[in-house]
Amino acid sequence: MSTVYLNGDYLPMGEARISPMDRGFLFGDGIYEVVPSYDGQLVGFKPHMERMQDGLDAVEIQLQLDQEEWRTIAGELVARNGGGNLGIYFHVSRGADSQRHHAYPEGITPTTYAFAFEIPPAPVADKSAATCYTVSTAEDLRWKRCNIKSTALLGNVMHYQHGYAQGNNETILYNQDGELTEAAACNVYVIKNGIVATPLLDHQKLPGITRLMLLEILRKDGSIAVQERVVTLDELANADEVWISSSSKEIAPVTEIDGKPVADGKVGDVWLAAQTLYSAHKFDF
Repeated sequence: MSTVYLNGDYLPMGEARISPMDRGFLFGDGIYEVVPSYDGQLVGFKPHMERMQDGLDAVEIQLQLDQEEWRTIAGELVARNGGGNLGIYFHVSRGADSQRHHAYPEGITPTTYAFAFEIPPAPVADKSAATCYTVSTAEDLRWKRCNIKSTALLGNVMHYQHGYAQGNNETILYNQDGELTEAAACNVYVIKNGIVATPLLDHQKLPGITRLMLLEILRKDGSIAVQERVVTLDELANADEVWISSSSKEIAPVTEIDGKPVADGKVGDVWLAAQTLYSAHKFDF
């Protein structure tokens, strides 16, 4: 992708520059979002940008761009980068100061950056065509504000690498009480006897936008029961189906955990029903 947005300008990626004193570079002091776009149609744009504003408010970054201005930026990036299937990355750091100091500085302007990148076509509700994932498990060792979508992602990166180094696609995390939190870059769902259970949101989990949309779609349809509650490692080990979700993966079936198959190791019927509903309604948000 050749054209990016930086602080009000559209320019070739190779010409984009930020200060080495930018706090996003020095501290990971910023907030980000990723919004998928299929042939120019954005998925979940409004809840994505509401979560971004919540994150900016939580870390006290004051920014003058509103949702419609971000939407315009997204549209420009789609158009300037050829359309098709794109992810739009939005990034706001606190900005550049004249010194490196932990306290929030006053009087600096936030750095705003966005770019487009190619993503696969939208997942389809087809068992034979589903992209299946294998995962590792690990104790969640990240900080206690995982509900903030911060650019300081080293903890997530290290957990993801744990699974990747074992030949897996993700790492499902659990806390000291043996309760699932989320995955390194996804939310998690355990399905038993046709009921979808996912961990209740708190500071240990990012409030995923795909999660939000999926639960609302399932509850509105009513054909699949949904529970938000504590979900344990034992339930993960004995599940009929396990899913992970993110904006780019949508609802992804997990067929193997720590080298052991989930149930019969095949894509389940509940996944098929849920992905069918999600595919039909994801542009409603």
